[in-house]
Amino acid sequence: MTTSAELAGRPGRMARNTGTTAETTKTTETIKTTEATKTIKTTGTTKTTVTVRTTETTQTQPTQTRPSPTQTQTQTQPQTTRNQTQTTPMTPTTQTTAPEETPAVSVPPRRADCIADSAGGLTFDLVDGGYSGAVPDSWDAALVLRVRGEDTTADEVRLPLVPAGREGRDGQDERDARLRAVLPSSVSLPEGRWDVYAEAGGGESERLEPGILDLRSLVDRRPDPDRASVAVRIPYATKHGNLTIRSWLRAPHAEAGEIRLSDGVMTVQGRLYGVQGEPGALAEARSRRDPSLVRTVPASVEGPARAGSADRYFAFTLAYKELAEVWEGGSEAWDLWLRPGPGAEAVRVARILDDVPDKKQIFTYPVQSLTTEEHGPAEAGPYYTMDNDLAVLIAPPGGTAA
Repeated sequence: MTTSAELAGRPGRMARNTGTTAETTKTTETIKTTEATKTIKTTGTTKTTVTVRTTETTQTQPTQTRPSPTQTQTQTQPQTTRNQTQTTPMTPTTQTTAPEETPAVSVPPRRADCIADSAGGLTFDLVDGGYSGAVPDSWDAALVLRVRGEDTTADEVRLPLVPAGREGRDGQDERDARLRAVLPSSVSLPEGRWDVYAEAGGGESERLEPGILDLRSLVDRRPDPDRASVAVRIPYATKHGNLTIRSWLRAPHAEAGEIRLSDGVMTVQGRLYGVQGEPGALAEARSRRDPSLVRTVPASVEGPARAGSADRYFAFTLAYKELAEVWEGGSEAWDLWLRPGPGAEAVRVARILDDVPDKKQIFTYPVQSLTTEEHGPAEAGPYYTMDNDLAVLIAPPGGTAA
């Protein structure tokens, strides 16, 4: 396709004379000035605009006889007077003189696949983003976990990134294009949110995005009840699309299970880890408004309820009116704890043994209406906090969870 700039740079062509009679034409002089602009792309984002101004003087000779079509076309070609063309380009007007266009290269974000195992370990596979070529046989590349809200290197965990291997056709191990890092369940990862980065050869850390997250082994996970602590690591995508690990480390732990609601009461059932239950166990509701306000109810703690199972179960029933008696009219949260025996340390009741990192908006329960003597109607119901701990909220009608 011919551009306006190309048309401006070549002589004009007059229409073909198709008349059938001879005509006598006076000599005329036509001055034609054209302007054209052309944008030449250069490397990067700089663009240069070229303006070409051409002045043509055309003389038409008299015609005495009827010309043939061929002659007419030849004779009516305008003759451009030499030295009449004025060109003031900033750069050459032909495309071949411009630098070759280099398209902008968008570096794709690095992604890490992650597989969780039932013991609490995580395996990360990072698709090669240029790391393995530089450090194929060293541990210079690392997967770095940094706890949210801390800026010191003391609050980070570094895991070596090494080329992953796979079995080749001849049965021999061969390397593929992935780098692998492993976080064993035996490595302590304190509670919190740990952002995931990749770092190579002393370079700057780069935030990773989640690839395929295989969390099937976390669904309805049941650790050994005799273990002193329960470690939970759930990888997930943040609201900004980055990869983060939500970690819990509880010793011991009371895992909330089924919650039943009826007639102004709630019944909680669950499993106990890292501690033996004893007669005289209690459930405690602790007020956040006033830590000295604690309401207790009896709790049952049992051993294995079925053959071949080592699970330890607990259950308790809490009436909302026990909490509403000291309600002062606002939104008041009560945290739930389990004391597995007389003199035993209280254990926070929470739900963390699955693949849901944030349950507050996922696990929701209906509220029940109450009437108090001092502050009128209220609503009460259970909910999970941002840390997946179980709590109860007493609030005015239409109130939201704390």
